[in-house]
Amino acid sequence: MIVNSKRLVLFLLLSPGLTACGSLSRLSDLGRPPSMTAISDPTQARDYRPVTMPTPPLQPAPTDVASLWRPGSRAFFRDQRAAQVGDLLTVLVDITDNADFENNSTTARTGTESMGIPSLFGLKQKIVQSALGAASLFTNSTNSNVATGTMKRAETVTLRLAGTITQVLPNGNFVVNARQEVRVNSELRILEVNGIVRPQDITADNTITHDRMAEARISYGGRGQMTDLQTPRYGQQLMDILLPF
Repeated sequence: MIVNSKRLVLFLLLSPGLTACGSLSRLSDLGRPPSMTAISDPTQARDYRPVTMPTPPLQPAPTDVASLWRPGSRAFFRDQRAAQVGDLLTVLVDITDNADFENNSTTARTGTESMGIPSLFGLKQKIVQSALGAASLFTNSTNSNVATGTMKRAETVTLRLAGTITQVLPNGNFVVNARQEVRVNSELRILEVNGIVRPQDITADNTITHDRMAEARISYGGRGQMTDLQTPRYGQQLMDILLPF
């Protein structure tokens, strides 16, 4: 118990240092709107990891000798859709999610148990009960539980942003990374969409909808004055985790 207390005190002493980077970042934006992230190659990011998916062997598409038509093309001479690493395409996100759940449960349980010891190492039942007490051979329990839960949720997200093909998987599917930053006054909104798409699902106008993306990761957040006001302080978050009541 003493060791755990020492660890807690050490953690509380080090916690200001752990949040120093975040505090310095906020201080650097003092008196001005938050800075935008520089445009960079997403595959060079520190947290970037190449995607691996189970894929069948790639079969070469049949070609006809002296044919001008390329398999999979929607234009006679050239397909204008994204097809290789570095190509751009537009990602359309239109999410309208409504959920309404209501659960009611009532449980009740009553149990009664009694136990007798006719003989214990040659001792008679009356001697055993007088030594242990008659009540120690009888148990009675009652348990009841009433629970009511209601959850209502309504979400609407509509986004349209351009993305880049960062990887072509062995079966020909594309890994798409789309990121956009919009700064309004002192609030920076960050939109990010990642996922895997099939070349066949990219439409003729070079767009792809979010429901055609496998392993889709859609993020809409940001940073700025409003976000700081709506986010609990680090100390409050720490107390919410540690306090048991």
